[in-house]
Amino acid sequence: MDPRQWLDDYESRLADLKQKSDALQDDLAAANGTATSPDGAVKVTVGPGGGLLDLELGHRACDLGPSRLTALILTTARAAQKAASAKVVEAFAPMGTDTEAMRIVLDSIAHDEEPDVVDDYEPEPEPAPQRPPAHPQPVAQPRPPAARPPRRDDEDDDDNQPW
Repeated sequence: MDPRQWLDDYESRLADLKQKSDALQDDLAAANGTATSPDGAVKVTVGPGGGLLDLELGHRACDLGPSRLTALILTTARAAQKAASAKVVEAFAPMGTDTEAMRIVLDSIAHDEEPDVVDDYEPEPEPAPQRPPAHPQPVAQPRPPAARPPRRDDEDDDDNQPW
């Protein structure tokens, strides 16, 4: 092989690798995953590494109670992490599926994923509006403050003296 041709081929491969590397950095920076719960009570956005970037709670979130809300947040976060993982794998695809980088990515994603959890969460129907009672109870009126007893003339006017 001609040395000049070898050098040109090498420089071409380096330029291609640089272009792929730049594209990979851009794609990884944008590899966020977002998931929303079926009832819209929770929306979670995570970064490429699975770290929490944003958590939005809808108006129904307060009606769920602490344990159900916690379970819904975790389930939705797992779905967002899976979406982010898929975008990371997609970002590495141009580098080649048989590369060491792709093997590292796939291994780290496989270890980070938890087994699917059976989710028994089902949104409860909206509660019916409550009507006020037919005969409202009277509201207790606040009492005026108690009056101080009148001052006697024989009391000492100097309150700061102990005698």
